[in-house]
Order: sequence, then C-alpha cells, then structure tokens
Amino acid sequence: MDKNMLKAVIADNQIEVPKYKVIPRNFTFEEFGNYVFVGIRRAGKSFLLYQRMQQLLVQGVQWDEMLYINFEDERLVGMSLDDLNLLLEVHLEMYGKKPILFLDEIQNIVGWEKFARRMADTKHRVYITGSNAKMLSQDIQTTLGGRYIPVDVYPYNFKEFLTANEINFDETSLLSTEGKAEVLRKFNDYFYFGGFPESAEFAGKRDYLTSVYQKIYLGDIAMRHSVDNTFALRIMFKKIAESVKQPLSFTRIANIVSSTGAKVGTQTVINYIEYAKDAWLISSLQNIAGKLVDKELNPKYYFTDNGILNLFLLDGNTSLLENLVAINLLRKYGRSDAVFFYNKSIEVDFYIPDEAIAIQVCYNLDNSDGTIDREVGALLKLQSVLECKRLMILTRDNEQTLVLDNKTIEVIPIWKWLLNI
Repeated sequence: MDKNMLKAVIADNQIEVPKYKVIPRNFTFEEFGNYVFVGIRRAGKSFLLYQRMQQLLVQGVQWDEMLYINFEDERLVGMSLDDLNLLLEVHLEMYGKKPILFLDEIQNIVGWEKFARRMADTKHRVYITGSNAKMLSQDIQTTLGGRYIPVDVYPYNFKEFLTANEINFDETSLLSTEGKAEVLRKFNDYFYFGGFPESAEFAGKRDYLTSVYQKIYLGDIAMRHSVDNTFALRIMFKKIAESVKQPLSFTRIANIVSSTGAKVGTQTVINYIEYAKDAWLISSLQNIAGKLVDKELNPKYYFTDNGILNLFLLDGNTSLLENLVAINLLRKYGRSDAVFFYNKSIEVDFYIPDEAIAIQVCYNLDNSDGTIDREVGALLKLQSVLECKRLMILTRDNEQTLVLDNKTIEVIPIWKWLLNI
C-alpha cells in the first residue's frame, strides 16, 4: 500500500468529515471507551463516527489527534491486515502524535480484530463500525477480550426521524391540531418507508430502498457468502416477508421455495437465514413457551426496517405494524434472548420477561369480528402462565383503557407508543 496515497486519503477525509450534516442521535459516548458499532448497511453507523469527530473538534481536539479511514474507499481496495499498521506510521509521519482511531467498515479487512485488540492494549482510543454481525461472534468477542463496548445501530427511530425532518413533537406541539397532524403525516412516511437516514432526503424513497436492499441481498449476502442460487435466495426473502406475523420453520421455508422451482434443502435455508441475520436484514424471535428444539426451529422473522419489508408487500398494513413494533422492541431490549412471542394454546405477539410486559398488535381494534375479545382474551389468559405487570394492545389509531377482571389493558396508537419508549 503506497504511503502517499494513504496520506491523500487521510487528508481528504479531514476536509470532508466536518461538511457532513449530522442529526445527533441519542447516544452518549464514554470519554475513554472503545466502541464497535454494528448494524444493517446505511443505518447511520458512519454518521455516529462523524458525530463523535465533530463533537471532538468542537471540544478543541484537532485533526493531528484523529485518524479516520473508511475501508470502503475504492483507493483502499486490496488493503490487508499488514497494511493497518502502515496507517499509524503515516499519521505519525504527518503529525508526530498518537491518534484517536475511527475505522469505518473495517470488516472488509480480514483479521481486523487482531489489530483492534492491539490498539486497545496500547491504549489507543478506537471507534469501529461494520455491517457484518459476525464481527460480534463469540470468537471475536473472546479475541477482543472485553476491550470494546458493542453497540447495535438501527435506522432512525421515530423520534430521530421527526428530528431529521425538523418536526416538533413536544407535548405543546402534539396538543395543537396542526402540530399533531404534521407528526401523523410524517409517521405515515415512517410507517411505509422506514427510517434509513438518507431516505429522508429522497423524493423517490422506494427507488432508494430498492438500491439498499440490492446491495444487502447481492453484496452482503450473495457475494460475500458465494451464493450461486440467488433466485432461491430472493424467493426466500419474499416468502419470509409475506409470513412476518407467523412462526416459520426451516423445513416450511425450504418447501415453499422449492415449490417455485428453485430447489433448496433445509440446511441451505438455515445457511441463508444465518447470512441474512449476519447482514442485519432480518432478526428472529423465539417462542417463550416452546421446547428447546421448537424455539430454534420455529421462530418468527422480522425485517430491520419497514421500508425494506414494504418492498415485498401489496397490502401489508398489519405486517408492517407488527414489524415496526418488533424492531423497536429489539432496538430497546436487544437481539439476544430479550424479546419473545408466546404460542401455546393462546397467541400473544410479544413478551418481554425482564419487565413482564405483554403486547398484542392489532391494526384496527373493533369488535365487529370479535377482535377485541380475541386480543384481550389472550392477554388475560397469559397472566395465568407468565408474570404480567403491564398489558398493552398497540394499534394504528385506536386509544383507550380497558379494565377487565380487575386488570388494566392499555390500548395505544403505535405513533404515540414510539414517542414514549
């Protein structure tokens, strides 16, 4: 790797980073913490780095004390683990100081975790981003040895989305007819087109989302894992999207995909699912009432952003509503063994054990078809099986408080819930 080229890359980044318009996200950096930010492509991981660098510049830290590199820069193609130390040499030649390291999309460098561990051991402050969830596999966590704080980065939550669109959502604004109408109008965009930060700037949001999905599907999944049967992969994601609200076994997915003529076996489906989870395209929830094997083999799947899910759906309001709830629960409580569904003689959409919260999701809560009885009945029955300190039904628009059998059930519009979680 040529030193002069690396110097040019470093200098160019110093000019570009301060130009970025950063919508501050709700994250507090520990002064001496080392961080690994992971998440779906285009979720805003790089902008968290920009946010931190701009904060430090305001605090008086100069570029001679910071080194930012984006490893997706085409000028760095072919860079290897051995070249990472060359970055330090170049920065030392330019400034003679030990820098704070900002390493963007570092998963492109094979063996990066060894460099990251050494940097932490030599007391460098380091901020790392990557799109691949395998960056936080058990092996790598062991290698990093607790030296880094892992942070999951999702597309904008609803509050961040409103802030990015310069919409007030304080209590005073929501009390006014005009203010509430503006929030609801933007929620409609968020509901159908999701929260990818860049999509807020595009009029053609569907085209943008299609391009992001193609990069994930073809680049982060098919190309990275050498998947030849991309037709089967595409059909699988479509079928998962159409089944968002239902448990879906690997065997069932294999049968559905094979019925289209794209023959795949169960093990192949398992591999594809893991690739998609690694790329943060989807997440899974387990049945808290299931036995060990059932938990692993019959999960529910949700897409990390409603905008991508909506690419697959024609009339998907109920699926989009449940998906939005799922992702925001995962965002708050974590992806691993924190959020479940319950399915054993009764069905409850979400259960959070740590807070004993049970949630049903219902697009339109009326009793013309027995909807209220069904949703409420499941919540009340769940209390005889699991501890439930709070019972909720999240809807598109309905709001009320139900009291039955001396139990209170909160019926909350999804947009209002999102502003309060």
